[in-house]
Amino acid sequence: MANRHLARSVAMQSLFEWDFNGQRDGGIEKILEVNLKEFAPGMEDGEFATELAEGVLKNRDKIDSIIEKAAPEWPLSQVAMVDRNVLRIGLYELLFGSRKEVPPKVAINEAIELAKTFGSEASGRFVNGVLGTVYREIGEPGKDEVSKLKDAPANLENLPIEAKAGGVVFRKDGDAIQFALVHDVFGYWTLSKGSPENG
Repeated sequence: MANRHLARSVAMQSLFEWDFNGQRDGGIEKILEVNLKEFAPGMEDGEFATELAEGVLKNRDKIDSIIEKAAPEWPLSQVAMVDRNVLRIGLYELLFGSRKEVPPKVAINEAIELAKTFGSEASGRFVNGVLGTVYREIGEPGKDEVSKLKDAPANLENLPIEAKAGGVVFRKDGDAIQFALVHDVFGYWTLSKGSPENG
């Protein structure tokens, strides 16, 4: 098992234990220390597991709010504990992590693998749905990246083109102008946007 995947597994198990034991502030360090020794003895990248778990807890309010908005039919307290903590790690990497170190698609795929390994039969699909919603909301960064070694365009004419569209819906009511906005998963009001269909 690759070091980073193992580090994510240890971080997820540690967050699960922290969550299960009542989410005590400051308790994650001891849990991580024990779990790193038990599940990953001699692992070179123990710092990555610590960075993930502590990063999740530092940004937990924002991350939990995004989970609630991206899966409104599932109150956070009703999301299975494994799925909740896998989502926290996935969203932390997707929104707060370094995209150079962990591209968005890798963060999503790793979270799905964690969900399949530790969660229920439906966990992978649930995690994929929530993270996919957030990924689309942030504009699908890295979606069309190609390998720098092959298929790299020789000049600007060969660059891929991706069509995007936005819309402003408004109504005049006497001297007043009213705009229609949408509420995104981050809690912000924004103009509608998306990809146009061919034709």
